[in-house]
Amino acid sequence: MANLNLLDVARLNGNSALVGLIEENQSAAPEAANWPVKVISGTSYSTLVRTALPTPGFRKANEGSAGVKSTYESKMVQCFIASEALKIDKAVADAYEFGPDELKAMEADGMVRALMQLIGKQAYYGTTSNGDSDGFPGLIDICDSSFIVDAAGTTATTGSSVYALRFGNKGVSLVLGNNAGMSLGDWREEFVLDSGGTNSFNAYVAPLDLWVGMQATDISAVGRIADITADSSKTLTDDMISDLIAKFPVGGAPDALYMNRRSLQQLQDSRTATNPTGAPAPFPNSAFGIPIVVTDSILSTETLNYNLS
Repeated sequence: MANLNLLDVARLNGNSALVGLIEENQSAAPEAANWPVKVISGTSYSTLVRTALPTPGFRKANEGSAGVKSTYESKMVQCFIASEALKIDKAVADAYEFGPDELKAMEADGMVRALMQLIGKQAYYGTTSNGDSDGFPGLIDICDSSFIVDAAGTTATTGSSVYALRFGNKGVSLVLGNNAGMSLGDWREEFVLDSGGTNSFNAYVAPLDLWVGMQATDISAVGRIADITADSSKTLTDDMISDLIAKFPVGGAPDALYMNRRSLQQLQDSRTATNPTGAPAPFPNSAFGIPIVVTDSILSTETLNYNLS
């Protein structure tokens, strides 16, 4: 089955509890909810990333031709453990007005939302200071410099990025390890330590975890506009997006543009400024026919000039 996502995997695994939780929290992190996923039996594998196509040519009759091939780099794709234990004081849960099961459901919902947000942020920032050093590499490191447009903002630590992504087997996808998706274990009673680490109390406990990584098998699957700030002439415009899309090969246009709310407003402002009627432009939902996806996983506090060379 092509283009499975995290929700599809939960359904295929028959995890009805997680299906509902993922459905309710899809808007919290569109990356975790909607990017295609690849499920593997282990937790890592080696893949080839195409960096250049072969260069075929014509030949004269009765003359041979040199063999050609694509240029590849070997990459190791690894999954990392995203995990946490849900803990609720049994006395508190049992005293909850609507019963302990309702409180357990509320806690599980919050943890699934937080875990999806973690995956979304990691997908962009990887092991940089804005990501988690124990997680998988992010798009900010994967994106090749030939697919970056520099908005050239100058105010330190106020940068943001817009990503143009192509998905699927030849593009970007999340990778789920150990033949599984997100796993929410059964609730059980056990004694746990308090925040001080010395005293214990009886609690309801349930583990939530998954093995997750990310792959991008072609350098033309990821493009980025970097160093977008609030500086004059350094805000997001259609011209910048056009410059980015022009870097993609014909027939390999990106499937979607990912940006945060500040960038979306900047793009809306730029369209208002060029509107002949002077009326405010609507919030954009596409650019040059490519859908725009708004996410809070992309920050407005990025370090400038990161990975631009």
